[in-house]
Amino acid sequence: MFQTVTEGLQSLYVKKLLPLEETYLFHDFHSPALEEADFQSKPMVLLVGQYSTGKTTFIRYLLEQDFPGMRIGPEPTTDGFIAVMYNENEGIVPGNALVVDPKKPFRKLNAFGNAFLNRFICSQMPNQVLQSISIIDTPGILSGEKQRISRGYDFSEVLRWFGERVDRIILLFDAHKLDISDEFSEAIKAFRGQDDKIRVVLNKADQVDTQQLMRVYGALMWSLGKVINTPEVVRVYLGSFWAKPLQNADNRRLFEAETQDLFRDIQSLPRNAALRKLNDLIKRARLAKVHAYIISYLKKEMPSLFGKEKKKEELIAHLPEIYQILQREHHISPGDFPNVIKMQEQLLHYDFSKFPSLKVKLIESVDRMLSTKISGLMNMIREEESKQPTQMVMGGAFEDSSDGPFGHGYGEGISAGADTEDWIVSRDKHRYDEIFYTLMPINGKVTGINAKKEMMNSRLPNTVLGKIWKLADCDKDGMLDDEEFALAQHLIKVKLEGFELPAELPNHLVPPSHRKNPTADILYNHQED
Repeated sequence: MFQTVTEGLQSLYVKKLLPLEETYLFHDFHSPALEEADFQSKPMVLLVGQYSTGKTTFIRYLLEQDFPGMRIGPEPTTDGFIAVMYNENEGIVPGNALVVDPKKPFRKLNAFGNAFLNRFICSQMPNQVLQSISIIDTPGILSGEKQRISRGYDFSEVLRWFGERVDRIILLFDAHKLDISDEFSEAIKAFRGQDDKIRVVLNKADQVDTQQLMRVYGALMWSLGKVINTPEVVRVYLGSFWAKPLQNADNRRLFEAETQDLFRDIQSLPRNAALRKLNDLIKRARLAKVHAYIISYLKKEMPSLFGKEKKKEELIAHLPEIYQILQREHHISPGDFPNVIKMQEQLLHYDFSKFPSLKVKLIESVDRMLSTKISGLMNMIREEESKQPTQMVMGGAFEDSSDGPFGHGYGEGISAGADTEDWIVSRDKHRYDEIFYTLMPINGKVTGINAKKEMMNSRLPNTVLGKIWKLADCDKDGMLDDEEFALAQHLIKVKLEGFELPAELPNHLVPPSHRKNPTADILYNHQED
């Protein structure tokens, strides 16, 4: 038995999956071998976007302090990859030193050569946010062919490498820069198969008014639909992610709600890290199995003596048909196969007669891992979650402000009037009383039937009105007195304004005559006089 889920994942990979990968040259075709640091590392967030969309500013906004190597400006400033990570001592580690550190999950980046490593640094600093996650800043993407030619390394392949290992990929767009350049399109396509990790942020949304924002949002969704080939709509967060006043405050509430949603998504990463690594290992195992079937099939079809080159060309040309044969023979989903065009290009450089034939025991070992061992780790994840305190990103912009007056939703909806001495419903009670006395109260109370007729005018569903009735009928007698009726009308108003109803009635909304505190009654009666 394994002590932790991480240890279990690492052990399964080394004993079950790695032998299959090494036998069928998986690391040459798809992805380098995983190391201990890949399993032990903190969750990582990758930021990708065109220049001047606010990637580096977004990191500074989350950390609430500058980090070493940071440069911000309207021109393309970040000309390399920066891994922002936690360390007690602030400083910068250059790329060549970074890829030989066994404690960092970047050793396999060595394959991209000096042209990349000279533009890769690790920015280390003591920051509470970085104790839970690491953030990867990327170069701003420019439009035009020059940008692709002059990099000196394969930008899309580097992004693909990071995409397979990070927990969240955030694509940033500027409200004034919605065009997706050729290189940005290639970058997004590099994340094929990682669609569940992608989130989109429309930054600087305060620089346009509401009407323009609707048009910008629609144009962005249209552009993304052409690049991200999924039937589901990708999640887009709107906001202005820097610590400066909003230029257009009309949508302030929308931006605050979107920011909270994005923060909750990022905060959940440490809690779901083990599950994400498990998911990625399963995806990797499925691809490795398919790759083994492809390689062994090509080996089987090769002649023993003459006509090898001609047969190789023929097999490469008919690779799509080979995919279909393997789908039927081994009952494999089409989505598990690697990109056929890329595979054809890679196969040109190999001698098929030297490929290994199919080793059934290796395949069966991986199948057993997927069918039995993985389910045991799933149970361990649930046990670990129940025993340990909930892990969340804390500090910086994530610092909990919900207790103060600037917490999200403070003084709005159901919490309105929580910090005032008077009963907030009393401000409109004179209007509610006029309606109340038209409903023919008996002994100061209206029946459920009469109250229902009035409440139905709100056009809210019966399920919602039923919940409002339960909250308003404080003494549970099936009737409403004038205060209870006023409370019901107030709750209807709250719901119609788009706020949620509570499971239980907060103390500040309890009608004065139904409170146990006599001081509140005196204050209320004094105000009525």
